[in-house]
This record gives sequence, structure tokens and C-alpha cells, in this order.
Amino acid sequence: MATSSRTLSEWLKDFEREAFRLETLDDYSRSGGVDAYQAFLAGKPQPEEYRTAGWLKTVGDAVRTGRRIYRVHVLARPLTDYLRFELSWGYRRNMTAGEEFFILDVTNRENPIPDAPDFWLFDDRAAGIMNYDGAGKYMGVDFRGEDGLSEIRRYKEAATAHAVPFPEWWAQYGD
Repeated sequence: MATSSRTLSEWLKDFEREAFRLETLDDYSRSGGVDAYQAFLAGKPQPEEYRTAGWLKTVGDAVRTGRRIYRVHVLARPLTDYLRFELSWGYRRNMTAGEEFFILDVTNRENPIPDAPDFWLFDDRAAGIMNYDGAGKYMGVDFRGEDGLSEIRRYKEAATAHAVPFPEWWAQYGD
């Protein structure tokens, strides 16, 4: 299947070695897990459908076959309500399936990738730029051709070079 004809869902199931995600926003609250986010804000338990989300199967299937799914989130403290939710419920839940998380905390330092978009990078050969509106609603993905990959690879390298493992960061700054 050609790179340009694959959907994001297909890439997430069919990548060969690794799927890397760069997250740069403070709020994705209109992009999924909306009910869980509302439960979090209300101090309620995690909804069953959130605890058993299909994403856990996608991650688990990949990890069981020796593939890696990992992400870096660029953020600054204090955390937004959404980031508190995402990190305390989402990341910790997804780690149980084998997804890896890293934090690039720019609270007291310059952001090494200030103009980086949100993206998925698959096997260093296909990049999907994630599009969101100003309220954190997912608007779709645009896949880049070979000509745009070098810039995306540089963002990935800089992000991973400056990020720390989520468990280490959470132990210091988490709730």
C-alpha cells in the first residue's frame, strides 16, 4: 500500500518498527475521551468504556509483535485541567498496554522545537500532521510526502533528545 493512500488507522495497525507521536497542545478535550474528561473534572471514577478503550488493543497488539509506540508531549507547568487528565488517566492507562511516554517540560527553559506541529511518524518514512481547531477538536490528518520528512525527523530527534521518561517526570511533578 502506498504511503499517501494509507489512512491514519491503517498506519497505526500496520507500521513495521515504531510509531512516534509528538504532542504540542495543552488541550485535546474535544478529540476523544470527552465523557472521561468530564468524569475526571467531576471527581468521578473512570468510565468503563474509557478503561477498556480500543486504543489499548491497538497498542497491545503492536507491542506483543515487537513494535514500539511512543510519544513526547511538549508542555509547561502549571498543567491545564486537560493535561492533568491526560497524564494521570490517559498516559498511565496506556502504559499498561505498553505505550511509552516522555515529557519535554519547557517550564523553565526555551522550547527546542517551538514551531513543531503535532504529528505521527511511522518507521521514519511516513508522517501524518495532526490538525486541531483552537478548542482541541481533531480536524483530520495530512500525510507528508518524502520532501517533508526531514523536518519531521528533526523535530522527533530534538524532542526525544530533550525529553525525560514520563514516570520520572510524574514522580516529581504529578498529582
